[in-house]
Amino acid sequence: MALRHAVLAALLDEELSGYQLTKAFDMGVANFWHALPQQLYAELAKLEQDGLIAGREVVQEARPNKRLFQVTAAGLAELERFAATATKPSFIRDDLLVKVQSADHVDTGALIAQLTERAAFAEAKIGLFDELLRKMRGDRSEQEYLRHGERIGPYLTCLRGLAFEQGNRDWCERAVTVLRERRSGSRPAVRTTVATQQPDGPE
Repeated sequence: MALRHAVLAALLDEELSGYQLTKAFDMGVANFWHALPQQLYAELAKLEQDGLIAGREVVQEARPNKRLFQVTAAGLAELERFAATATKPSFIRDDLLVKVQSADHVDTGALIAQLTERAAFAEAKIGLFDELLRKMRGDRSEQEYLRHGERIGPYLTCLRGLAFEQGNRDWCERAVTVLRERRSGSRPAVRTTVATQQPDGPE
């Protein structure tokens, strides 16, 4: 997957400016594809040059003019082509997990603090996803929205983001509990085997 496909998907619902696109990414798309604002602005320029999106200038009296972008027929065809391609499995690459892997050989005080911070971050994201999901479905129940909602794609990706952050929070909290309990008890010493040179035999 390229960044362009994530940008095209973010522009399916409505015209967005570059600034609005960064906000849309932060609230929804970022849960499955992270990009910096400068990367998004650069990708908008490439997509417009390739004819996959079209931009128009909007004159504003009290503020600087802005440029709005929408997906073209060629952009929709590109998304259709992308949707039909085979999908590769996803992989975790997280430096915090590398640190936890080393927990038996390092001071776990700093590790507990980082896990606690990650759990708090996940909890905040859970709140944002809950709010976004409620906003999308309005007065309808989730079951009703999943059956009859106008745009199901963004809702399903937000559900995945919610489950991801809930899993992060729960695992971090469990890891913190385990590490604290081990710190308060007796920690078995790590045995180190030192190789000794054996004599070759009697001379």
